[in-house]
Amino acid sequence: MTEVLLRAHDVSREFRTPAGVVHAVVGVSLEVRAGELVVVRGRSGAGKTTLLGMLAGADVPTSGAVERPTEPGETGYVMQTFGLVDVLSAAENVELPLRVVRTPSAERDERVRDALATVGLARHGHQRPAELSGGQRQRVAIARALVTRPRLLVADEPTGQLDSVTAGAVMDVLRELTRSGGVAAIVATHDPILVERADRVLDLHDGHLAEV
Repeated sequence: MTEVLLRAHDVSREFRTPAGVVHAVVGVSLEVRAGELVVVRGRSGAGKTTLLGMLAGADVPTSGAVERPTEPGETGYVMQTFGLVDVLSAAENVELPLRVVRTPSAERDERVRDALATVGLARHGHQRPAELSGGQRQRVAIARALVTRPRLLVADEPTGQLDSVTAGAVMDVLRELTRSGGVAAIVATHDPILVERADRVLDLHDGHLAEV
């Protein structure tokens, strides 16, 4: 059996609002193994972004626990809102995780070039986010998540603003990472291109997860 790189144990997340408690995610348990591409589907408001945020370590469950790779750079996270730094160029945004893990300068430069080329932005590294289209900013966010060569990739709607050709190319990259690179990937999407490439598809409805 391949290694389990992501494990959620009965994870729930609640938010308190003036109207009462919102149960965004309810009792979710799942495992994702190395070499596996798992898709989470669900309508808007089903809890996908909340769930993926907890799986990536960007949010903390109200109850339950998440186990993931713990070393810096071992988990890549593509946020739905991109999360780019406006005053930095595309290349500098992609480089940030490498600085965090203290990658040597020459290696940083090479990895940034490779990551931008992988998402079709080799000629746009000098541009700042405001100078890029929504789809290009999304690809920068994907490159930033891939640049550390993570063991686990968590991606929230990674093709949401991409045209079908670019989306297909990005999904081919994700598929190759899992099959050849042994990466565990879990992706929230409505994109049929990615659903077709998935090893498993999970449906999230009102915070409850079920395997298709």
